[in-house]
Amino acid sequence: MPEIEEILKAAKEAGASDVHLTVGIPPKMRIDGGLVSMAYPKVLPADTLDVLVNIMTQQQREYFEEHGECDLSFSISGCGRFRVNAYKQRGSAALAFRLVGAKVPALEELGAPECLADLCAKKEGMVLVAGPAGSGASTTLAALVDQINESRQVHVITLEEPIEYLHQHKMAMVNQREIGTDSDTYLSALRAALREDPDVILIGELQDTEIIELAIHAVETGHLVLSSLHAGNAACVVERIVEKFPPAKQRQIKIRLLHVLEAVVFQELVPVSGNGGRTASFEVLKGSLLGEDV
Repeated sequence: MPEIEEILKAAKEAGASDVHLTVGIPPKMRIDGGLVSMAYPKVLPADTLDVLVNIMTQQQREYFEEHGECDLSFSISGCGRFRVNAYKQRGSAALAFRLVGAKVPALEELGAPECLADLCAKKEGMVLVAGPAGSGASTTLAALVDQINESRQVHVITLEEPIEYLHQHKMAMVNQREIGTDSDTYLSALRAALREDPDVILIGELQDTEIIELAIHAVETGHLVLSSLHAGNAACVVERIVEKFPPAKQRQIKIRLLHVLEAVVFQELVPVSGNGGRTASFEVLKGSLLGEDV
């Protein structure tokens, strides 16, 4: 198999969003939502192991051996940045690469509605970006951070697993913490972030009830919190969060959540008619509209 850099560069030139390396078949890339084979030989067990050695730190390799999976990111000069999930299947290593891009896109480049820039000016509140897996929510979150970075003199802390887009310090100061490298868990990182004089906190994923409650507390104490979750539509986002809690606690959490929720931004990738490709479609629901039945 050729070097991984060659494969990923070829995939980028073809307009792919993802690349998969699985033993026994040629590398595959995802274009416009479908998987297609690349013009390379079948992947061998030694090939995926070589890739792991080349892109992982010693700590990441040890984690992979112990847990059978590992999230990481890395960059290729002149090509871009990639989010990677390495995992074991049938006794061999497999890898899924997501092309992130070297530059953080502006909200206008994504075709996002103008009201998203207004959300970035909020001093406190929660903004949730939701959508199906692979819909580009993490890219939209990065664009929101960049909008804040360009326009506000604030301290932004991002908690990500792994770090995807790299933010330069502009008008804002942006500190990025990678879960598993800079901090053990989202929960410990969020607890620490609240002691680090933040104005804005990005939480890559609202994983469990402890993180959700702490994120709500962060807003209640005067912070702007950005996060994401998978959902089928904007209207079901609040229920998806509330259902994580025991029944006896759900009403209280729903009231607190709706009190701090500024907006839900739902997005999905839809086909572009005529010339192929996909583009992001956005729906924005203000928090006040989500709580009419409470």
